[in-house]
Amino acid sequence: MFSVRHGVREVSPRLAEVEADVQGLIETHMEAMLGVRFLASEYSTGPVHGGRIDSLGLDENGAPVIVEYKRATDAGVIHQGLFYLAWLMDHRDEFQRLVRDRLGAEAAGQILWSAPRVICVAGDFTRYDIHAVREHRRGIDLVRYRFYGCDHIALETVASGSGHTGAPRGRRGAGFRPGVSPRRRVSERVMADLSAALGEVLLGLGADVTAVRRKQYTAYRRMRNVVCVPHPQQAKVLAYVRLHPKAVDLVPGFTRDVTGLGHHGTGDLEVQLRSERDLERAVDLFRQAYVGA
Repeated sequence: MFSVRHGVREVSPRLAEVEADVQGLIETHMEAMLGVRFLASEYSTGPVHGGRIDSLGLDENGAPVIVEYKRATDAGVIHQGLFYLAWLMDHRDEFQRLVRDRLGAEAAGQILWSAPRVICVAGDFTRYDIHAVREHRRGIDLVRYRFYGCDHIALETVASGSGHTGAPRGRRGAGFRPGVSPRRRVSERVMADLSAALGEVLLGLGADVTAVRRKQYTAYRRMRNVVCVPHPQQAKVLAYVRLHPKAVDLVPGFTRDVTGLGHHGTGDLEVQLRSERDLERAVDLFRQAYVGA
């Protein structure tokens, strides 16, 4: 990285002086940096477990999140995070009360217990850490940090595991249902195929893209959501993309600014898909969102 203020000079990357410097900065700006709403810091797991969770949060899909920090490389960071995750899953009522106190009853009633996450933020990770994440059944994100001077911090997702044995791929074809007209069945089958193709495109954006299914939508995320696809879909397939609508040339009938408008999932750019051709047109938008997530 180079600074261009008062001439050009190289700014060398560095680690934090102490772990608390990283933790304090991320906790203060957790939603912007990790896409997670902050709940608590140094949360005690009680006398039996005898530990303190660095940070607790709730991600944008309502999934519980444990964040653990290490100044440099620490072979135990994943095990520590999973130890606390096991405690969390055994103390759901306690976590739900915490969410209710911090974020309100609505958030507490919509916790996505099927997709809990551990985010490990550290100076670096070993190849064994990366392999473990890809093989483990839990959702784990490894995030490498670096400070640049006094004003910049970079976060890089090194590895990400979905925590699921399989990702939703949509329905290929619509089965027979009494009372449904043949024309509608054909339309539903076309939309089901298009939705399935969309899921394959989104999962193909990168090895670190995972799919998280909620009742109202499926989120395709990296560290944060990239695209959210509501379901079910009928006349057209909608995708809500994490891109600023003002940075895109909006095309009537294809893209729409939905900033401030209620919809399922996240993303302020609505993309409307009615055919495979529309999907091909949308791929560049999906890639831009993937890079920025």
